[in-house]
Amino acid sequence: MMNILNLPEYNILNVQESDYAYRIEVEVAKPPLCCAHCGCKAHLYKHTKHRQLIMDLPMHGKRVGIQVIRHRYKCRECGQTFYERLPRTDDKRGCTTRLIEYIERQSLSRTFVSLAEEIGLDEKTIRNIFRDYINRLEKNFRVRTPQWLGIDEIHIIKPRCVVANIEENTIIDILRDRNKSTIVNYLQRLPGRHKIRYVAMDMWTPYRDAVRLVLPQATIVIDKFHVVRMANQALDTIRKSLREGLTTKQRRTLMHDRFILLKRRSDLDARETLILESWTGTFKDLEVAYDLKETFYEVWDAESKGLALERLKQWQDRIPEHLLPAFKDLVTAPSF
Repeated sequence: MMNILNLPEYNILNVQESDYAYRIEVEVAKPPLCCAHCGCKAHLYKHTKHRQLIMDLPMHGKRVGIQVIRHRYKCRECGQTFYERLPRTDDKRGCTTRLIEYIERQSLSRTFVSLAEEIGLDEKTIRNIFRDYINRLEKNFRVRTPQWLGIDEIHIIKPRCVVANIEENTIIDILRDRNKSTIVNYLQRLPGRHKIRYVAMDMWTPYRDAVRLVLPQATIVIDKFHVVRMANQALDTIRKSLREGLTTKQRRTLMHDRFILLKRRSDLDARETLILESWTGTFKDLEVAYDLKETFYEVWDAESKGLALERLKQWQDRIPEHLLPAFKDLVTAPSF
């Protein structure tokens, strides 16, 4: 009979197919060569046998159960009995090793329930396989502390600190929260932390305080994305302040066109440029705010730190007093 399992270590005896599953009866192709207890290479004979069900990879969209007729051998030399070894199986989980590898890969992107329904194993077993897999990965994981460290955050139920290797664009770790004490404890345990020369982050004060405490040799660099985003937020604040004097239709149109206001002037097409000029021509504060936003981006194009600081000072002096509250975060940002 053709070995549809592609497991040459087993002989196929019978195949039964239902609407949802295959049940394939097999036996081990080669008997044991020696006693599992005394190592004697002769005097073995079949003593008893029993049927054992192990699960395998799904096939043709159906579950696959392998029913192994497992023989128990007895050694005439030492009198001990033992069951033959089942190749490519995990006795602890009751499935093939290739199924465990499949579960490990799939459980990173799928729910335990969906895997359990597809394979035919208990959800708890799927969960335990995943836990063992993660523990094995963590045991073998070695952190290479970079010269450029990144600290950011992600919201998973609550804000959590993300530590990254900027040189390799990889995530090193995700912490349980973004509190100063958590970050300090983590950085203190980071191997080779004295090698870190730069730390890129946003303007969350606990990040700054933790880095200055544990990594005094490192230069703090504020991530450009977080700073220039504040310029867009200031422009959006001014846009919202104009809604009171508009009709309902104008408010909806301005809300829809906010994406044009947030785009760089160089990225606008002809239609978007016309819409922008229509709004900025009607509202002077919106025109000033848009120009301030665009000018602020130019600070990052400076060829040196001195020139950047000079441009920043010039930019601050251009802000009208009545618009200063909207740009207050950007005005105070350099003191970080």
